[in-house]
Amino acid sequence: MSPFRKMSQTAGGLMQAIGRGDRWLILINADPDALASAMALRRIMAHKAAEVGIAHVNEVKRPDNLAMMRFLRIPSTPFTPGMCAAYTRFAMVDSQPHHHPAFAGRHYSIVIDHHPVLPDQPSTAEYTDIRPDYGSVSTIMAEYLRGLHIRPGKLLATALVYGIKADTQSFERHFLEADVRAFSALTKHADMTLVRKIISSEYHRRWLKFFSKAFRKMRFVGARGLFVYMDALESPDILVMLADFFTRVHGLSWNMLAAVVKGTVVVVFRGDGVGRNMGHMAAKLFGDIGSAGGHRGAARAEIELAKLGGKPVEEWLYKRLTGHKLPTKEQCPVEFPAHPQSERTARAEAGQQKSALAT
Repeated sequence: MSPFRKMSQTAGGLMQAIGRGDRWLILINADPDALASAMALRRIMAHKAAEVGIAHVNEVKRPDNLAMMRFLRIPSTPFTPGMCAAYTRFAMVDSQPHHHPAFAGRHYSIVIDHHPVLPDQPSTAEYTDIRPDYGSVSTIMAEYLRGLHIRPGKLLATALVYGIKADTQSFERHFLEADVRAFSALTKHADMTLVRKIISSEYHRRWLKFFSKAFRKMRFVGARGLFVYMDALESPDILVMLADFFTRVHGLSWNMLAAVVKGTVVVVFRGDGVGRNMGHMAAKLFGDIGSAGGHRGAARAEIELAKLGGKPVEEWLYKRLTGHKLPTKEQCPVEFPAHPQSERTARAEAGQQKSALAT
C-alpha cells in the first residue's frame, strides 16, 4: 500500500470523528507547533463543524509566538473555563490531557500529539493519533491535509513550516524523513519572508537581563552538563529561551534550567540528541513528585512548590540531579572540567612552555 493511500485512510478516520454541526473547541498549550497544528485542524474541521474555536491555556509572552499569531492571523484566545459552555466537543493537538492542569475536567474527542504516551495516562479520546517518532505535530497535520486533498493557504502553510522548524530546531533535533518531506512540500505554498520576520522576533529587550543572571548562576555538572536555577520568573518561556541558547555552547551536551513560576517549580531540559535522553532524564528525576517527560532532545517537568516542604529549591534540585549537596559558588568552576586526555595534553604543553622559557 502506498504512503499516500495510508494517509488518505488515516485522514478519513479523522473526518469520521468530526460530527456535522458540532461546535468544537481546540485546546492547546501555545507554542509554534501547537498554534500551527490547531490552525490546520480548524481548517479541516471547517468542512463539517458548525463552529471551531482555538484557546490556549498558557499565557503567551514569547515574542516569536506573539509575532506568529499576529502575522499569520491565528485566532487563539486565552482559555477560561466559562467558555466551555459554548462548545459541544473538545479536541487537543500537541498535548495530552495530563500535560497541563487546565486541560482537566472535560472529555476530549480528538487527541493528536507527538509526545510519548505514559502507560498510566492513556488517551480516552474516540480518535487518538499519537506518533512519538515524529519531530512535530505540524508534520502530522500536513499529512492530514494532503490525505484530504486540502491545499493549505499561504498563512496556514507558513504556520506549519514554522511549527516544523521550531520543534525540530531547524532539523538539528530529532526528526524523521516525514518531517523533511512535509517541510519541503509546504515551502511551495508558504511565505518565507514572514517566517524570517517571526524568527527575528525571538527576544524581548527586557529579557536580556536574564542572560546576565544565568551566566552568574550557572553550575557545570560533570564534563558536559549545565544546571542553572533562576529563582522566581514571570514566565517559563524565559527558561526555554535560555535552555535553547545553551544548546549552542561548544562543549555542552545537555542542560537543565529551573525556576519558580506562580507557585510551580518548572524545569526545562535540553540535550544534543546524541547522549542522554532528556525525556527519560526528566521522568527519572521528577516523575515521582510531579509531571515530567518529553523527547530525547527536549523535556520538561513541573512540581508544585508546596511539595518541597519548605526546602530551598536550588539545593533540592541540585541534590536530585547529582546526588550531592549544592556547592558554594566559589567551589563551582567557571571553566568546563577537563577530560583526562585534555589534562595530560595541558601538562605536556605546560612542560614545553617551561622548557622554552628555560632556554
